[in-house]
Amino acid sequence: MGRSHTGRSDTGRSDTGRSDTPRRASRLVTILLAAVGVFVGVFAGSIANIGTIFVGMQLLPPPEGVNPGDVASINANIDRYSVAQLLVPLAAHAIGTFVGALVAALIASTPRSRLVAALVVGALSLVGGVMMALEVSNAPVWFIVVDLVVAYIPMALGGWALARRFRRGAACATS
Repeated sequence: MGRSHTGRSDTGRSDTGRSDTPRRASRLVTILLAAVGVFVGVFAGSIANIGTIFVGMQLLPPPEGVNPGDVASINANIDRYSVAQLLVPLAAHAIGTFVGALVAALIASTPRSRLVAALVVGALSLVGGVMMALEVSNAPVWFIVVDLVVAYIPMALGGWALARRFRRGAACATS
């Protein structure tokens, strides 16, 4: 029986003679929960984003004649948007990313997988933000910079940090 570079024999047992199957199963569950967390987090973040846009448009409607569902209409009229009206999509992106990362981190099972799940949600949201910045090419530079720098990765880290606090609080309450 030979030894692999990992110190395990060909039988799948470690040097101590114990099976690695429970460890592999645990790793698989960790990965599966992180993946589910990312999926559910992206979904929850999308709902939060859409909800924020909907509420924001009720409070600060787009300029007269602009169809917010049509990128060409937004591009043609972006100069008519006030700063307050531009803050609506900015808030939606930030809130959506925060909620998505929070949900992903709450579902993931280990401290490391929670951070990874939250950052994956943030990275996917950032990709969406870059795509939107390319589509709404007439948006003010300050808006694009603030949106891409503040609304995604920092909000994902904020969602992860809040999930960490929730989990610590739950751990303290059960002990």
